[in-house]
Amino acid sequence: MKNKLKTFLKGSPVLVGLFLGALLIVIFIASRQSPEWVETKNDPLLVQVIEAQLLPFRVEARGHGVARPTETWQATANVMGRVVERHAELESGTIISAGSLLVALDPSRYELAIADAQAEINSVQTEQRKLNLEQLNTQRLLELEQARLALSEQELSRQQRLAEVGTVSQTRLDEQHRATLAQRQAVTTLENNLSLIPAQLDMLTARLARAKVRLAQSERDLQDTRFLAPYDLRLGPVEVQLHQFVAVGQRLFQADNISTAEVEARIPFSQLSRLLGNVSSKSRDAITIAERLDLSVLDARLELVGATGVAWPGKVVRIASGLDPKTRAVRVVVRVERPYENIQLPHKPALQRDMYTRVVISTHSEAPLLAIPASAVHQGEVRLVNSQQQLERRVVQVDFEQNGLAVITAGIEPGELVIVDDIASAIQGTLVLPQRNEALEHRIVSLAAGEQQ
Repeated sequence: MKNKLKTFLKGSPVLVGLFLGALLIVIFIASRQSPEWVETKNDPLLVQVIEAQLLPFRVEARGHGVARPTETWQATANVMGRVVERHAELESGTIISAGSLLVALDPSRYELAIADAQAEINSVQTEQRKLNLEQLNTQRLLELEQARLALSEQELSRQQRLAEVGTVSQTRLDEQHRATLAQRQAVTTLENNLSLIPAQLDMLTARLARAKVRLAQSERDLQDTRFLAPYDLRLGPVEVQLHQFVAVGQRLFQADNISTAEVEARIPFSQLSRLLGNVSSKSRDAITIAERLDLSVLDARLELVGATGVAWPGKVVRIASGLDPKTRAVRVVVRVERPYENIQLPHKPALQRDMYTRVVISTHSEAPLLAIPASAVHQGEVRLVNSQQQLERRVVQVDFEQNGLAVITAGIEPGELVIVDDIASAIQGTLVLPQRNEALEHRIVSLAAGEQQ
């Protein structure tokens, strides 16, 4: 028997292997044990939360623009002449006070022109007085000659009556007739002379007016030889030197008024529309925005781009016509009063020409708004803690974002707890343990009020 088994094992090793495998499977199945049920208890997830609140909100609109002076003087010569005076500090960048003499041209030719015009005026006025006296004398002579003519006419009438009765000869009558005609001629001559005097006076009046125009022009030319600073200014490019001959129309220098400066900021239309929605209306019949809305309630702040902490307060003065052709943004003009006051170089420079600035325009919202950190909104959803202390994912409607805050118009009610942590796996219904972040709540209140952090 043993010999047969040995022969079988040697002749069929495959069958032996299959047999052993099946035997092992039967043994494993017979000795298996059922898994034990272990009940585990999940610990709540610790999360940072804030309470959603309606907050007083300061709506802002932001843009950028380049500073420019409100008034620039391009000094150009209206008269020709040699430069006889030049301010000692007439150089680019110098600040000069109002009333200072900057440049003076040679005034001699214009002083001579004034003297010539004044002499012409005196001459015409003398001729006017002479002609007025002549008119008075001629009038008196005319009155006398008219009286003599009346007597001559009477005598002629008497001689004619006597001639009719034969008392006076024809010769005597003819002599009286000739005398009367001569007297008539004398009266007519004086009347003609008297009638010409008004025309002569008109001619003298015209000459006098022309001479006065020459005098006024010469005086204006004399004034144009002196360039006085009309206001406190800062010089730009200077192109004139002492003893230089200046032609009419030649540019001398450029100067900027330092009393005020302006920035034409490009504000996105959506931001400006939201901002102006909180501005009260003055007149609905007005055409322009400035006339229709009370822009004085808008606060403005200008910040120098690239220089932290350098800023100036401003006010919105107008909204320019049309949109910017490149950005399609609204052009809002902000003015800064006294930009050169309280300068502390190099930390606080003056607002100068061509400075690139960031403009922030703001006003209080008409009603409080519900604002939460923008980081708490995840693809249109907010994670809340419900009354069962469970995580709840809810879709919200965001009106706009500002200063890291998202203004919510739907989806959250005041008093609900908003999770501000970035949870990797935010599963609906997860048990959470909320921890109130009061410091963040205070920060949100400050950001909503527009306070700088």
